[in-house]
Amino acid sequence: MATVYQINKGIGKPIEFRGLRGQYIGWLAGGLVFLLIVFALLYISGLSLYIILPLIFGGGAGLVSGVFRLNRRFGEHGLGKYLAKRSLPDYLCIRSRKVFTRLKDRITP
Repeated sequence: MATVYQINKGIGKPIEFRGLRGQYIGWLAGGLVFLLIVFALLYISGLSLYIILPLIFGGGAGLVSGVFRLNRRFGEHGLGKYLAKRSLPDYLCIRSRKVFTRLKDRITP
């Protein structure tokens, strides 16, 4: 009467779809929805399909290749770390001691 339980081996692993991991799946989905909306707006405006389709397919190919390139270059969390590092200043220049002396006054009640 032993009960057999299956072990879920996917706990803690990132979501993956055809090689894309984590946030890149959302970026690809959002980009494709954007291209669908652009297609609908251009079609409703009366532009010829001979102009619209190459634009949309070219944009889609660029989107897919760009997202896969970012995924390959940065990995799951690397793009966020890269963008965060770019926003840090190269150095801090403090020309006065007042910053530190006033800090001491604020800490003590």
